[in-house]
Amino acid sequence: MNISRLESMMKGWFIGDFEPSLKNTKEFEVAVKKYAAGDYESEHYHAVASEYTVIVEGEAEMLGKRVRTGDIILIEPHESTDFRAVVDTITVVVKTPSVKNDKFLGKPGDKQHA
Repeated sequence: MNISRLESMMKGWFIGDFEPSLKNTKEFEVAVKKYAAGDYESEHYHAVASEYTVIVEGEAEMLGKRVRTGDIILIEPHESTDFRAVVDTITVVVKTPSVKNDKFLGKPGDKQHA
């Protein structure tokens, strides 16, 4: 048995092609992310990966659309989104595949690495 702490991982990401990681793989990434009300992540997109976000608890806005507990959001490659926690929010995020340097700020075509 190996026990780790989420706090020791990079921004909640604990599986994927990065370090630290409990399982280093290029197939997918997994994170549990905790946001305080008002936390904001700038608009960004992925050129290769699809990202699946489950709102485990809370409420947020993604490009002006309200999402809440139980919602599952799929963001396809070249589709941008931002994220603002309306209340304290917990998400589980799966990204596939795990590709280094595949996060770009802004809208597709901007090509500004995050």
